[in-house]
Amino acid sequence: MSTVYEMNLRVDSRDVDLFNQCRPSAVLGILQEAATQAALSLGVSGPQILEKYNCLWMITRSWVELDAPLRWNDPVTVKTWHRGGSGASTYRDFDLYRDGRPVGQGSTIWVMVDVDSRKLFRMKQLTEFQGTDGGELCKSVKLRRVALPEQFDHRVRRDLRYSDTDINGHVNNIHYADFACDSLHLEELCRGKFVRSFQIGYVNECKAGETLYVDTAARGDELFARGSGEDGSERFDFSLTLADL
Repeated sequence: MSTVYEMNLRVDSRDVDLFNQCRPSAVLGILQEAATQAALSLGVSGPQILEKYNCLWMITRSWVELDAPLRWNDPVTVKTWHRGGSGASTYRDFDLYRDGRPVGQGSTIWVMVDVDSRKLFRMKQLTEFQGTDGGELCKSVKLRRVALPEQFDHRVRRDLRYSDTDINGHVNNIHYADFACDSLHLEELCRGKFVRSFQIGYVNECKAGETLYVDTAARGDELFARGSGEDGSERFDFSLTLADL
């Protein structure tokens, strides 16, 4: 029997940008809240798996595709389900509706990491996932590493602070979209357009007090960003596609 979690909300005034479009980070925030509530309903929320399995959830990749921008006060319904998992990771899929009509979709990849050993947890041991996947609703999309350009056009420095962090003590996944969009200057590139799709890969975690360097490139309506630490280690990869309104 498939398990689908459904959440209804309205796009908040804090979610939209200067074009009255829901920012990519805010869209991720909507998906993150739906995923959190879905996990809670299955008994696999962060505190629950920490207590039972001594593990933490970590997201490794996010992908979103929109047919049109979400705007302030739009009524949005999110439906979400997981795909099960036999290896070390699992997908969670999402469908987005506005006024009952499909407006977008998304997928994320999650892993469970042992708090002490930092080893990956095997999903077949997660008994709560047995028989609770989305069944026929499960998407076929597979998320792979972003194919970044060989050369970047600009570099931006970003100091990471308290407001970037979450309950796990590292930078929350939604903020990487802000880092990339700020560095790409979407306040200029998004005039007359909307974010059709974007993908983020979380390579290594970032923490408050660190400095992030974001390299960017624009190839027409395809935009790219790569975040690196002061030591040169890659922290995230990002791609975004714009479309005409």
